[in-house]
Amino acid sequence: MPTITTTDGIELFYKDWGSGQPIVFSHGWPLSADDWDTQMLFFLQHGYRVVAHDRRGHGRSTQVDDGHDMDHYADDLAALVNHLDLSDAIHVGHSTGGGEVVHYLARHGEDRAAAAVLIAAVPPLMVKTDTNPEGLPKEVFDDLQAQLAASRSDFYRALPSGPFYGYNRPGAEPSEAVIANWWRQGMMGGAKAHFDGIVAFSQTDFTEDLQKITVPVLVMHSEDDQIVPYVASGPKSAELLQNGTLKTYKDFPHGMPTTHADTINADLLAFLQTGSVG
Repeated sequence: MPTITTTDGIELFYKDWGSGQPIVFSHGWPLSADDWDTQMLFFLQHGYRVVAHDRRGHGRSTQVDDGHDMDHYADDLAALVNHLDLSDAIHVGHSTGGGEVVHYLARHGEDRAAAAVLIAAVPPLMVKTDTNPEGLPKEVFDDLQAQLAASRSDFYRALPSGPFYGYNRPGAEPSEAVIANWWRQGMMGGAKAHFDGIVAFSQTDFTEDLQKITVPVLVMHSEDDQIVPYVASGPKSAELLQNGTLKTYKDFPHGMPTTHADTINADLLAFLQTGSVG
């Protein structure tokens, strides 16, 4: 398997297909690079080089017991970009991966980046605070950790069966294959990484990171996102960015890159080719 070794000795698995301008995909919690398969095949066929890695503690990367925070996530992404000598790269992040992208650009600079896309992403801040009243109470994330610790396998069936893909909405038709693939990816990773990752994605404040970014950024978010609430995330991120564009969807779920791949891929391609979406 293709891997790189970070300065602290972590092996990160990655996929690197094709040639042309690189698109680097950062996955959501608690998944893996496999969650981007549909997008990677689509953009490969459109002449792009597509790259995706398993975050530390996730997928096929080392199940280390520490370093599960945004600083390490961003540094790991930088290590991958530098190892592959990528330039003019487009960074696409879903959910927690969106936080990783934002922190990477702010922490490591934009010399190798051309643009970014945040899909149902966690910035600017998920947890509720005095200055972020639209956020979710900390107890919500404490409960996620409790469910993971009690029975990770059961938890990783319940989440995709319900709010992650919107299968709990009236008239929704759940896909057992999609649910099973989510469970498979989650169970590949390490429990400690996933437990700590809940704090990383929910309590990291990306406000200053967003304000530093100057490259064009497309923010894609649905009003019916049950995992990362729209009012606390999408519009706020777009406003904080110097060159942000917000694309709002009405009733797509949090996992819309999977359930609505045709629409997401087409809108993402339009942004990459023209700098705008319809």
